[in-house]
Amino acid sequence: MIARLVVAALLVIVAAVIAWRLRAQAQPDPVRASGEVPRQIHRVDFPRADAPWLVVIFSSATCDSCVVMKSKVAVLECAEVATCEVEFAADRALHERYAIDSVPLVVVADAEGVTRAAFLGPTSATDLWAALAELRRPGSTPEPELGRLA
Repeated sequence: MIARLVVAALLVIVAAVIAWRLRAQAQPDPVRASGEVPRQIHRVDFPRADAPWLVVIFSSATCDSCVVMKSKVAVLECAEVATCEVEFAADRALHERYAIDSVPLVVVADAEGVTRAAFLGPTSATDLWAALAELRRPGSTPEPELGRLA
């Protein structure tokens, strides 16, 4: 009887250790990670590679802030500005290619794919739109450093 209890206890402990190890090895949710911003992107990875500007939002379906940011980015679409959402589950390859580990991440890139501004986490529409306006027409806003990379 005692031997069976010892064996049962050992099995429970082994199962708990295995579950803990598997959970620790699971890929982290992109919402909870460090937040590096790609300095260069390949414009051919995104729609309208010929547009002078690209505003891309890296997002996740599990991220409530991403939904709000997606709508703020979408209204920027025009002849000179291409916009695009890259959702984690739908396009994991692009998240991995650019080492995106935090969302929402909005990247503003020029025609050569150089990141000129970025916003990690929720930001106001005013700040996002002003940053793009300043990049497109320098001197057009009172805060020319909005979203600029250090």
